[in-house]
Amino acid sequence: MGEIVGAFVKVARVRDIPPGALARVEVAGQLVCLANVDGAIYAVSDDCPHIGGALSDGELAGCVLTCPVHLARFDARTGKVLRGPARDDVPSYAVRVEGDDIYVAVPE
Repeated sequence: MGEIVGAFVKVARVRDIPPGALARVEVAGQLVCLANVDGAIYAVSDDCPHIGGALSDGELAGCVLTCPVHLARFDARTGKVLRGPARDDVPSYAVRVEGDDIYVAVPE
């Protein structure tokens, strides 16, 4: 686990997640999917709410994150479901970038 700073945890470096890439990190014992959407980093739960597929193993096209299991789609910026079979949104988490370091808010 990364270094805890306030309610945020240092989880990765920007240089390790190029635009269009996904990465799985752990924040306070929970798996989180980081997505680089056109240079901005976003964080959502790594578990697809449909059957728990790892979203970080999926594909990112623009801001659309596609689950590798049944192809449910989510907005990587907000976690909103865009296409089923998932019916529920994916929890999203605040992200802070300081220099090259990425910090994610500890999930409640």
